[in-house]
Amino acid sequence: MTSHYLRIFTQRNAAVLLLLGFASGLPLALTAGTLQAWMTVENVDLKTIGFFSLVGQAYVFKFLWSPMMDRYTPPFLGRRRGWLLVTQLALIGGIIAMGFMQPSRDLTLLAALAVLVAFCSASQDIVFDAWKTDVLPPEERGSGAAITVLGYRLAMLISGGLALWLADRYLGWQATYWLMALLMVPGLIATLLAKEPVTPAREPHSLRQAVTFPLKDFFQRNNAWLLITLIILYKLGDAFAASLTTTFLIRGVGFSAGDVGLVNKTLGLLATIIGALYGGVLMQRLSLFRALMIFGVLQAVSNFAYWLLAVTPPHLWSMASAVFIENLCGGMGTAAFVALLMTLCNKSFSATQFALLSALSAVGRVYVGPAAGWLVELWGWPTFYAFTVFAGAPGLLLLWLCRGTLHSMQQSGEFVMRSLWPQGYRWTVRLFSIGCGLLALWLLALALNASGVVQINALLTPMFEVGMAFALLAVALGVILDSLALKKAARENLG
Repeated sequence: MTSHYLRIFTQRNAAVLLLLGFASGLPLALTAGTLQAWMTVENVDLKTIGFFSLVGQAYVFKFLWSPMMDRYTPPFLGRRRGWLLVTQLALIGGIIAMGFMQPSRDLTLLAALAVLVAFCSASQDIVFDAWKTDVLPPEERGSGAAITVLGYRLAMLISGGLALWLADRYLGWQATYWLMALLMVPGLIATLLAKEPVTPAREPHSLRQAVTFPLKDFFQRNNAWLLITLIILYKLGDAFAASLTTTFLIRGVGFSAGDVGLVNKTLGLLATIIGALYGGVLMQRLSLFRALMIFGVLQAVSNFAYWLLAVTPPHLWSMASAVFIENLCGGMGTAAFVALLMTLCNKSFSATQFALLSALSAVGRVYVGPAAGWLVELWGWPTFYAFTVFAGAPGLLLLWLCRGTLHSMQQSGEFVMRSLWPQGYRWTVRLFSIGCGLLALWLLALALNASGVVQINALLTPMFEVGMAFALLAVALGVILDSLALKKAARENLG
């Protein structure tokens, strides 16, 4: 098995994937946890620190500007590598500039730089995801995802925990940020060494085409709505389990914050990396559907480890075991899931489609928190973690329904277009577009309200709820139409 592990690092793009994955993960903590720690040390008030968390919305809504990166090509290095170089140079400049700031003195300018760095980081993710989708053949997507996860997680460890330690003990905050900017240089070298993907036959020639072509291409496919729902639900049980892990271990079980930080962050990170690498190895011998099903079952069942922790006396070894098992299986599921997203993308619009699909996959992770807290208060910790096991079942059921579509896409590389009920699907797309439009307006209103330009608190909640209602109604209608189409196809095959 050791030779299998090592073999995934000998594939053609392994070094570039590792370095670009590292460059993708490095800026995340610098505008989130590390920046919060810096502001806390500088005695910035809690309300302002909370406002800075809005910076992370760039990663959720990056699909809004992804068509620009499908449509336009920089005058150097090509469509993918050119944008990678632009975003990485902007990131290096932005992180260096953040190092010249002091939160207690330059708060407004620091906020602007944090927004710039988060925007450039999300943009780099768009292009990196598109590049690996275009370059990796189907049989290398699982191992490519594993190597990317390795680089990404190592970068988060360095710009998170290690950066805090260096800033506190040796370098200070400003020099630490300059060091982080220097660590972006290997990613810049990887971009120069990377191979530019072959230009697709159907490249968008206007911004309107860059917006409409990817959506039409995806939503006209057979079982498109089932696949969207699968993307949202596949890791739902994992999202529920992870949403309150730290609170559960400290308040629910009674471990100290220091023990939880050491085990949950360090051992959990190691387990995720091992799981992703092991998943990548196994995917070299499994079909995409089988890998998704096996890893999906494992990541659901692994939540029983937290249930067991909730009903037994607390021991450090039992916490370590639960954290390791859950993160190991979650890492395997992540490797297969990223390979699924790459498989669903058309290379002509891979930047836009991957950004949209990854945003949909984040819906469960971002919005389960309030529901999780309510369920814990209603049921208690043991029942809640038993529920998280079964929360993975809908995603696995949808995966089973989509097995034929996945087999067809992996074998032929072609997407089967639908032919039934065009009018019903048109209304579904319209409802979904209205919902997404309202959510985009909600995000704009939220930013304006937070900045103090306008005060529209009363409109924010209704706008979000109505937008989500339209989007969910569209998804439900699409799933019903796809299910009816599957039943009709099955009857015709039997006849």
